[in-house]
Order: sequence, then C-alpha cells, then structure tokens
Amino acid sequence: MARIMIVDDSPTDVQHLKSILNKAGHLVSEVTAGADAITRAKAEKPEVIIMDVVMPGVNGFQATRILSKDPETAHIPVIVVSAKSQETDRVWALRQGAKEYLIKPLMKEADLLDKIKAVLPK
Repeated sequence: MARIMIVDDSPTDVQHLKSILNKAGHLVSEVTAGADAITRAKAEKPEVIIMDVVMPGVNGFQATRILSKDPETAHIPVIVVSAKSQETDRVWALRQGAKEYLIKPLMKEADLLDKIKAVLPK
C-alpha cells in the first residue's frame, strides 16, 4: 500500500484513477491544479504522484519540473497520465523529471499498477 497523490482537473478522470488505486489498497489524495500539487506534495510527502498535463495555470509539465528539481520533493516519483498521445509529449514529460508516462484512457488497470510498483522504492 502506497500514499498516492492524483493531480488532475477532470472529476471523471480522478474518480477512475481513484477507483483503480483504492481497489489495489492504496491511500489516495486528490489535487485539481498543478500549483496546489507542489504545495501539497511538500506537506503530504506522497510516495507517488500521478500527474495530468492539461490543467489551467501551472500545467503538469511545469509542476513535474518544479517537483523534480526541488530537494524537498525530488525523491517523489511522478507518473504522467495524459490524453496527450504524441511521442514528443512522452519525451518532454520524461525530460521534466517524470519517471513514467501513460496515455488516457487507460486500457488496462494493470498498466497503472505496474508503473506504480516500478517507481516505488524497493
């Protein structure tokens, strides 16, 4: 069981991700904006952050870059889960500090759970 923060401004996507994670026994918190994710990650210290890209204000790429460069949060792996499906989006997310990239809609719940398991400290 891991503490996981979902950062997404779509209530539908949040509910879908939360359902998958709760069923797998994870503790989930939700944030709807990139700027709030930065503040909350420092306070809550989740073990994994699941980050959308397209959000108002600070987008997921920007939030991932800030989190990955800040010594307080750099150790928290970010998995980007986005509808942006171009290879350039995946590469850019990884360059910003994301550890994994998945495309919405998730076809298999196991894909997300496998990525989480892969980024959690052993």
